[in-house]
Amino acid sequence: MTATLAKENVIGRPIDRIDGRRKVAGAAPYPSDFDLPGQVHAALVSSTIAAGRITRIDRSKAEAAPGVLRVLTYDNAPTLTDPPQNALGSTMRRPLRDDRILHYGQHIGIVVANTRAQAVAAARLVEIEYAEEEPVLDIDDPRAAVEDNPFGMASSRGDVPAALAAADVTVDGTYTIGAEANSPMGLFTTVASWQGGRLVVHDTTQAPSFLRVALAVMFEVPEENVRVLIPFLGGGFGAGLRLWSHTVLTTLAARVLDRPVKLVLSRPQMFHSVGHRAASRQRVQLGADRDGRLTAIDHDAIAANGLGDHLPSPIVAVTPSTYACDNVATHERRAHLNIPFTGFMRAPGAIEAHFALESALDELADQTGVDPVELRLRNYAEVHPVSGKPWSSKALRDCLEVGSERFGWPGRDPAPRSTHDGDQLVGQGMASATFEFYALPCTVRLVVDRRGNATVRTAGTDIGTGTYTITAQLTAELLGIDVDQVRVVIGDTDQPPAPQSGGSGLAGALGAAIQDAASELADQLARLDGHPGESFASLLDRHGLDELEVTGYSDLAGAATHADVAPAGAFAAAFAEVGVDEDLGLIRVRRLVSVIDGGRVFNAKTARSQAIGGAVMGIGMAMLEELAYDPNTGRVANGTFGDYLVPVNRDVPDLDITFVGEPDTFNPTGSKGLGEIGIVSIAPAIANAVYHATGRRIRDLPITLDKML
Repeated sequence: MTATLAKENVIGRPIDRIDGRRKVAGAAPYPSDFDLPGQVHAALVSSTIAAGRITRIDRSKAEAAPGVLRVLTYDNAPTLTDPPQNALGSTMRRPLRDDRILHYGQHIGIVVANTRAQAVAAARLVEIEYAEEEPVLDIDDPRAAVEDNPFGMASSRGDVPAALAAADVTVDGTYTIGAEANSPMGLFTTVASWQGGRLVVHDTTQAPSFLRVALAVMFEVPEENVRVLIPFLGGGFGAGLRLWSHTVLTTLAARVLDRPVKLVLSRPQMFHSVGHRAASRQRVQLGADRDGRLTAIDHDAIAANGLGDHLPSPIVAVTPSTYACDNVATHERRAHLNIPFTGFMRAPGAIEAHFALESALDELADQTGVDPVELRLRNYAEVHPVSGKPWSSKALRDCLEVGSERFGWPGRDPAPRSTHDGDQLVGQGMASATFEFYALPCTVRLVVDRRGNATVRTAGTDIGTGTYTITAQLTAELLGIDVDQVRVVIGDTDQPPAPQSGGSGLAGALGAAIQDAASELADQLARLDGHPGESFASLLDRHGLDELEVTGYSDLAGAATHADVAPAGAFAAAFAEVGVDEDLGLIRVRRLVSVIDGGRVFNAKTARSQAIGGAVMGIGMAMLEELAYDPNTGRVANGTFGDYLVPVNRDVPDLDITFVGEPDTFNPTGSKGLGEIGIVSIAPAIANAVYHATGRRIRDLPITLDKML
């Protein structure tokens, strides 16, 4: 190859986001910013009971209200096809399917009017009568429909009962986590427009390619006649990975009226419309010898899902591969309740599992007298415990050792209640974390021109994680040009298909596809007989070519099935220090150290931003966040930011973030994903620190004041 295709040291640099200026100037269009010619507005009619049936609907007052164009409910709306299962395995109950009410706030109608205010006012005029039933709101309610092993993730190796019976030391703990709302800053929005036989949708989605498929199926139109646009997203944290009923209803209303329709959810509606992390209860039993080496792990979990809801985010999936142990058994159930549908939320399954496992490990350390860091090193999995293959990379040992040093862990007095600072008990805790490898196929189109510029196109979107920027950086490095010579076109399903922005998989899949495209470009340029060191711009100009276009493709998951290594996910360790008021029980996180092995870091600044965001969300999970359901009505009782507490600046200490490890050998770009690993070890580290401070083991998140008294 004679063309220059490598510019060193672009990847990894902490360059500013290439879209940052547009965002701070208010020039970046989010879904709610889109207004189309002839557009009208929609508002939802929501159920005021959690269980039962609709016995009567009177739309007349709403239909007569000023500006109202149409009111759709289950008994007058066109029937749609059931939605497909998405690439992550989740399914959705078709909206307006029948008269059945499954949860409070269920979308049972949509009102369209000339203005949003008119639509909202008219939605309140729709009269609904119900045959109400007593809702099932607790996983222990004998009426709950419990699904056994719903994801096929039950597993067993060795003889766990025998190993537990023979163990020198055992731990048996039950750990609960309250339901959490994703709480993205941006209100979810759909703007739907039918243009002839073509559907164009601006939507708050993290999965535009899947949304395109789902809408094509439900409305029975060819995929190529559906275009989903999401250039910018005001946060998602997993909430945008599923198909939600408000998107379908807005699209339906637009078709019925043959006019563009816009719907913006209110903040209270967000709490029952776009999913949440499922409440869960886990039992973990550990067996070990006197030196703390694990001989048995038994992990059982049950989580609360909505009725008719199938969300494949298994809690126990990560357990068999976390530690070196010959005897491991896992089992999981899902209780289907009269609650809103659950959704994916940052590090789904993994964070719940690690809270239980890492808390139990801390209890084992306390019983054996082995330092918690040393205990994890003694049980370190040098190879993948399930496949037996060597990891493609693993620097968890470095995470533990570097974190210990940066935190000052070796000087810690292990005795609970041993350290005071004035009227505060001071405690220190730690936890490690794994977030397993995940990737879906990705395609990119790369175009270079004779002016030396490049354009990268793909359907994947940027949810605030920096996808625009790292795409430009990787392309610039591979092509030997500057970042400002790269144009990135994403968030548009008219571009080549890409996986969802979630699961920490987009950057790796996208990067591998770009590298494949760059390799194809190099081959084509070589066939043009360039001179040594000649740029592609010069080569194209010399041959009279305006531009050259190539396609790149990656399928890392497919490649993983034939690999002789175990593709590694990301690893981390967190060290936390808390202060607990000895009289009042109030807890404050004083220090937090997070050390992450995420493989090759594409951008030091955006990577640090992801780690900080994960740590802050971890603090919220540990200390503050829990959805509260009214036990009588099933209503979300704290569905505003005045009542549902998320961390603010005062809750967050100085964060010490460090990245370790080497580029991963499996992914051609060396990356492993950073979006979720930063949250996984935070809550257990804080819980373990609370135990060290007080001598009280709190096994239930969030650790609120009532649990300290």
